[in-house]
Amino acid sequence: MKKGLQGVIVVLVIIAVLGLFIFSTYNGLVTSEEAVNSAWSQVENQIQRRLDLIPNLVSTVKGYAAHEESIFSEVTRAREKLIGAGSLSEMAEANQELSGALSRLLAIAENYPQLKADANFRQLSDELAGTENRIAVARMDYNNAVRAYNTKIRRFPTVIFANMFGFERKDYFQADERASEVPKVDFSGESE
Repeated sequence: MKKGLQGVIVVLVIIAVLGLFIFSTYNGLVTSEEAVNSAWSQVENQIQRRLDLIPNLVSTVKGYAAHEESIFSEVTRAREKLIGAGSLSEMAEANQELSGALSRLLAIAENYPQLKADANFRQLSDELAGTENRIAVARMDYNNAVRAYNTKIRRFPTVIFANMFGFERKDYFQADERASEVPKVDFSGESE
């Protein structure tokens, strides 16, 4: 009788340890996935901040460089594309387009000394530069959270439970292939 009771206790202890392991693993996966989601919301938050700054910046530059209409259209199109982006890859591509268009917009200021001297333009440029830095940090934090999460769901034995409970790999926020290209800035007023 004693051996039977000991066997039952051993089985119950094994079941309890296994249950505790599964419970702990699942909660760890949920925590990691939420860290990724939180980091992504910070990327979106900073991108929204940039999107909110752009109309003011464009308006300020327009006052000095009204004949540079093609760049204003380009910035507006890129901004709308970023707002409408549905997937991470679409957002990364639209973000890169907008960054290039903003670089060209800010380069226009070099031709207009009175624009560079405008306090509103300087403030908006500084805010935009700060926002770009915040976006870079938020993207890095997001990619670090994705790396930790993806590593966790691929490690044994967690991979078994990750597959069982439907935890899937997350995509990194990667720069567009064109990010290494130097944007072309044309001050001649001619559009291509």
